[in-house]
Amino acid sequence: MDGRRRFLDMNGYQWTVLFAAWLGWGFDIFDGLLYALVADKAIPVLLGQAIGSPEAKASVPYWNGIMGSLLLIFWAIGGVLFGRITDKLGRTKTLLLTMLLYSVGTAMCALAPNIWVLLLCRVFVAFGIGGEWAAGAAMVAEVVPEKRRVEAGALLYTSAPLGLLAADAMRFYIVGGLLKDSPETSWRWVFACGLLPAIVAFVIRMFIKEPEKWQEVAGEKKSPTIRELFTPELRRATLGGMAMALVALLTWWSCNTFASVIASQMAGAQAKLQGLDKPATQALVESWKSIALVSFCAGGLIGTLLTVPVAKLMGRRAMFAIYFVLGAASIIGTFAFPWTGATRLYGYFPIGLTVFGVFGSFTYYLPELFPTRLRGTGAGFTYNIGRIIAAAGPFLVGVIAQQGLDAAFRALVIVGCVPLVGLFLLPFIVETKGRSLETLDE
Repeated sequence: MDGRRRFLDMNGYQWTVLFAAWLGWGFDIFDGLLYALVADKAIPVLLGQAIGSPEAKASVPYWNGIMGSLLLIFWAIGGVLFGRITDKLGRTKTLLLTMLLYSVGTAMCALAPNIWVLLLCRVFVAFGIGGEWAAGAAMVAEVVPEKRRVEAGALLYTSAPLGLLAADAMRFYIVGGLLKDSPETSWRWVFACGLLPAIVAFVIRMFIKEPEKWQEVAGEKKSPTIRELFTPELRRATLGGMAMALVALLTWWSCNTFASVIASQMAGAQAKLQGLDKPATQALVESWKSIALVSFCAGGLIGTLLTVPVAKLMGRRAMFAIYFVLGAASIIGTFAFPWTGATRLYGYFPIGLTVFGVFGSFTYYLPELFPTRLRGTGAGFTYNIGRIIAAAGPFLVGVIAQQGLDAAFRALVIVGCVPLVGLFLLPFIVETKGRSLETLDE
């Protein structure tokens, strides 16, 4: 037996699997949210409007809401569909397929001649993004040591805030720097960068094999079905997982979809007060957008890692309760009071810490609810199906945001009440602290 000490008790191959899934999910977020970061440029151009014009300022929140909602709907469909494919075809093959789908779809956005083609391309992106999570989460849960599943799951999700930061860095470098004098075309080059995950996908396929746990049940003649998730043995786990994911998703997407738009409008209002010229205004807009996003992602990264000690010491139910209460407080505290625009930007840090951070738990909690032959199907379904309902959030906030900043702030205060609703659902979820995956297969 190998007696060498290993970090988190994982060998080289287990770290390689975790890193592969980490890259897949990070690029998933990278591609998925590139659009939101350049929406204020892309939408006016594709609608034939001048960037920054009154017409554009009204159109951007509206179309941003539509795009965000459609992304969630097809993300949900892709998650459910590829969740089953993950159990049937395999974790590694599905990971490769979904990465190719969302990266090619994002690159195609760069060629969109109008808003409708952009919308269609985003549908392809959503399918791939929805499917990748279940494959990666199931693969990591089945490969890493039982006692390190929580740590590995949280580490897997740290790629989400880092992927979002990478997307913003790409936007800032291209839109705010390299092509700052060509706002009508710079956003297309940002989308073109979405092709990067396709290259990574092929490299991943060279080093990763299917988990042994999946191979042991892969030969079963009976294909996994969604109906099985609602049998008496699994019904509570399925409904509880769906409830937690729905609360978290509705809150996150209602906040994050408009972070860049709200930061832009606050910067525009500040620039007007200071009497800044157009170049200075644009510089302030790009700077404030980055501050909001960096604050949100920094909070999300820390919050993701903090789910580990909370979940292991206090249990999953208590962990959700803490994050929901603090999430509601952070959103309401940021948008219900008359802070300055600059102060609100940094309010995105506690929002990220809680609203973003809680997602670090789903990568280990949802796989803990289902046996191996249904793990991809169950995790994919419970994590993604709620997006269909959550899709209403970005759309409604977008419609309200057309009325101006004050209306958007009021809408977000209402969003801040959503996590409080989640508290009433906690008694119905399955507590998985100390549960072994092997016991689910017996």
